[in-house]
Amino acid sequence: MFFEGSVRRVGDQIRLNVQLIDADSGAHLWGDRFETDRANLAQAQDDITGRLAQTLNLKMVEAAARRIEQEAVVDPDARDLVMRGWACWYKPRSVTNQQEAQRAFERALEIDPRSVDARIGIASVLAADLSDARSCSDQEDEARAEQMLLESFEQDANRSTAHRAMGHLRRSQNRLTESRTELETAIALDRNDARSFFQLGMTLMYMGRPEAAIFQLEKAMRLNPRDPNVAQYYWGLGACHLLLNRVEEAIDLLRKACAANPWHHYPPLHLAAALGLRGNLDEARSALAKSINLQPEINSLARWRASRPYFGNPQYQALVESTFSSGLRQAGLPDE
Repeated sequence: MFFEGSVRRVGDQIRLNVQLIDADSGAHLWGDRFETDRANLAQAQDDITGRLAQTLNLKMVEAAARRIEQEAVVDPDARDLVMRGWACWYKPRSVTNQQEAQRAFERALEIDPRSVDARIGIASVLAADLSDARSCSDQEDEARAEQMLLESFEQDANRSTAHRAMGHLRRSQNRLTESRTELETAIALDRNDARSFFQLGMTLMYMGRPEAAIFQLEKAMRLNPRDPNVAQYYWGLGACHLLLNRVEEAIDLLRKACAANPWHHYPPLHLAAALGLRGNLDEARSALAKSINLQPEINSLARWRASRPYFGNPQYQALVESTFSSGLRQAGLPDE
């Protein structure tokens, strides 16, 4: 694969066109356009470089996964399976995609018990399941994710993806300060990892710091605006604006999150709260019904609070009570 592109200046505006080309077939794999003005050129250069690095990594994973599938490998090696796992992981978040990713990582570890990437992949899926309350065995999954990551660090302590997964896991354990440290380490190791910026933003939000979280989430969005999981970025930003009682901004962002991933219960739940605060009760009830249909266990505020240990953080709860919880009560969600 190789890049080609062009730069054009129109007055004070700078326009950059970039394409990613398959060197073997000449096929056009990806293209994008970046625009900025001369006054912001230095900042734009950092954003463009980071975005290209993020996109190139994702496209290489997708292209390698397609090649493996097209070649119909009967007995793929561990590296092929790890690549398949990450390709599934980068797809829009769903139970099916996460299960497929874990199966590929597990098989890779069976073939190569030394594989660091397989361990990080397994831990990433388990941490996400714990965070989404989709784990069927919390204690076992938590212990296994921890084991996979500690074994990874023994072999290579400088994998940004391992620190990102550990940060996600620590948040699930309500160890928010440690979560923040791990995610800041992940970013220091890879300044172009949009998902580490996203995870740091979410940890800061649950620490009761939505303004600081927005800064990190917007950085994630700039780095990877076409992430297949961009719904998470919209949801995180919408949730932060909701906590700050910026209802109109929250509704706009949460609508985008719902449209980008209609299978996840978080966005319609927060949208119901925002609509409830604005007084759009019919639409709020509809969004709430959709959320409960996707996650029937979360059918009261008490059930919602009990679903994650970090929801009880006092700084976070102080913001939640006057915004998120108040809006959901207006939408019809009972306390108990």
